[in-house]
Amino acid sequence: MQSALASSAAEGIATKRAAAMVLLAFAQLIIGLDINIVFVSLPKIGEGLGFSGQTLQWVVSAYTVFCGGFLLFGGRASDLVGQRRMFIGALWIYAVSSLLGGLAWRPEVIIAARAVQGIGGAFLFPANLSLVNRLFAEGPERNRALAIWGGAGASGLTIGSLAGGFLTSAFGWPAVFIVNVVLAGIAIVAAFAVIPRDATRPEGRSFDLPGALTVTAGATLLVYALVQGPETGWTSSSIVWSIVLSVVLLGAFTLIEARSKDPLMPLRLFRNRSLAAGMMITFLYMGTFGALPYFLTVLFQNVHGFTAFRTGLAFLVPSIAIAIGTQTGERLATRFSTRATLIAGMLAGAIGTALLVPGATVESSYLSIVPGLVVSGVGQGIVWTGMWIAAASGVHHDEQGVASGMASTTLNVGNAIGLAILVAVANRHVLGDDGAASKSTLAQGAQLAFWLAAAGILASVLVALALPKKPAAST
Repeated sequence: MQSALASSAAEGIATKRAAAMVLLAFAQLIIGLDINIVFVSLPKIGEGLGFSGQTLQWVVSAYTVFCGGFLLFGGRASDLVGQRRMFIGALWIYAVSSLLGGLAWRPEVIIAARAVQGIGGAFLFPANLSLVNRLFAEGPERNRALAIWGGAGASGLTIGSLAGGFLTSAFGWPAVFIVNVVLAGIAIVAAFAVIPRDATRPEGRSFDLPGALTVTAGATLLVYALVQGPETGWTSSSIVWSIVLSVVLLGAFTLIEARSKDPLMPLRLFRNRSLAAGMMITFLYMGTFGALPYFLTVLFQNVHGFTAFRTGLAFLVPSIAIAIGTQTGERLATRFSTRATLIAGMLAGAIGTALLVPGATVESSYLSIVPGLVVSGVGQGIVWTGMWIAAASGVHHDEQGVASGMASTTLNVGNAIGLAILVAVANRHVLGDDGAASKSTLAQGAQLAFWLAAAGILASVLVALALPKKPAAST
């Protein structure tokens, strides 16, 4: 009898954990979906709200800047306030800001909504990731959970592209915001049912307000400069002052953390080789792999003349390959090691990215680029799973939030820096004498970007070699 009760209880716990995993993957799908769903609707948003050509980009940039600036703050808040509380609170922020975006009547309103939505994303991502790391034990169990979580995010990117085109065509641009209200509402209700309650908040823990203010302001200014630099010019006063103030504030943050009894980001975490290497890998990952969709979009739409919807369909192949790669990464990490998994994924990714070059010509067909999309996508998925395993290894459960925030901050900064560098180099000789770009020069720029991205992916192998051969003990 007791054995049957114990077995029944174990099955109940397993079922609830499986339900929690489904919800966490669903939340990651929402994040991935929101990244791409707005891009397709930008022209209609510009027409509907009267944006100028120079200000429309802020519908995207406002989200990027505030998300990147608040990630570390959101990660530490998950540790101190509670991961479940932050998860639900972030979803509320997402829902309310999305509703405001859908009802926007002026450009300023939708930009403000996107900024708040970015803050919601900065709270949701680390809370979501740290819940995965808390609920599933380090090793094969967590590897599998991270593979499911990563696959859901990759699926969200594809669904976002397709849904953005469909919803905009069928219901108008506000629909791409309203759909987030529905999805976030479903996740909020489910979270109360399947996510375990947070543990009691530790006594004597403070939020380190000076550290929180300096790092959030410094990170926000840094991301702003990186995102806006290519657009407004690196020597413009707003960019120069943003960089100067960012350096000052981040320097002050380092001093505050070194002297604080209860720091926002304990500097001893950098002694964890897995976390330190994981942060560098997330930086390089988004500076290389993360820049590929931009150049693929230019190739598909501006060189080959694809419509927005057809471009979304073209991204189905790499998205499926990435999803397959995330599952392959889990199996490799469980059977071998995180270091071996990352190196294998990086080598595959570099080869696949180089294979994109022959298909990046005016005369080439979509089929000619498919081999590169598949190989690069699988490598990308393997590295995605492996780098989050590395970033979480050896980190105590009550510091998973700040570790997630640290790794996701370098992820965002890497994306901004990598894309800025690749775009600047690729576009160096693109514009003709009349200021227009021909299809052949756009294709050549994409080819150069693919070669540089492949080289950057290969360089990240050196960082992976710094990972310990065996998992680090929790600190």
